[in-house]
Amino acid sequence: MSALTLSGLIEQSAERLTHAGVAFGHGTLSAFDEAVWLVLWRLGLPLDTDLDEVADQVVTSEQQAACAALIDERIATRKPAAYLTQEAWLQGVSFYIDERAIVPRSLIAEVLADGTIDAWLSQQTTRVLDLCTGNGSLAVLAALAWPEVQVTGADISEDALAVAAVNVLRHDLQARVQLVHSDGLSALPGPFDLILCNPPYVCQASMDALPAEYRAEPELALAGGADGMDFVRQMFKDAPSRMREQAVLVLEIGNERAHFEAAFPLLEVAWLDTSSGDDQVMLITREALLEL
Repeated sequence: MSALTLSGLIEQSAERLTHAGVAFGHGTLSAFDEAVWLVLWRLGLPLDTDLDEVADQVVTSEQQAACAALIDERIATRKPAAYLTQEAWLQGVSFYIDERAIVPRSLIAEVLADGTIDAWLSQQTTRVLDLCTGNGSLAVLAALAWPEVQVTGADISEDALAVAAVNVLRHDLQARVQLVHSDGLSALPGPFDLILCNPPYVCQASMDALPAEYRAEPELALAGGADGMDFVRQMFKDAPSRMREQAVLVLEIGNERAHFEAAFPLLEVAWLDTSSGDDQVMLITREALLEL
């Protein structure tokens, strides 16, 4: 192989990803960003490396070949990059991930980090539930955001809970994060002061149109029925009995706002600002749920 700089290798890799038509959205939004992630990871460089400082670094033929093989795998398998590296980042925090759980990317992580929902909490907020915890990322982030609370991460998938256990241990939170196998709220009597939930909410029409990268994830974590609201309907019925009087529920519904409002036209919610807009994550009080 001819001499190549790190910046040249990244550009070359990005061109290959673009030409192959791979889909993004599992931690990156462009071919260039995905190429940066994969190349830096393959070369053993930190993902927060200043590219300007290493742009002219010469990449050996062996390193070129190793990176090319990883790009080949990304294109051939259509697996999200996070599955290939077995690492995902959310709000600057590193998490283990594999095909047993959905790649963590919840916008709820943003409102945990920036204090958006703190105004609805109080000194009495001591028990937090992360329902549909997946790899446990939101449970871990909640525990990191509020050192005084106890967090329960729950999921119907035993496989996902096994991945979550790796992350609880990785962040040394075994004393404060409990993992529970539960179909919805069935095994979770509570009462909780705060419920976080990034449920399966993708409607059937959207499921049918998903790129291969999303189909590589567990369907159980994505599919929400004809209108995407099957899980949410049951949760809304069960949640008030698991919530303390002043408790609130933070729910993500992605691009399904139209279906959500059609299913719950009279429900009073507070939409929260995120990097993807103010129509994907909401906060709902227990009082509002009782009026359904």
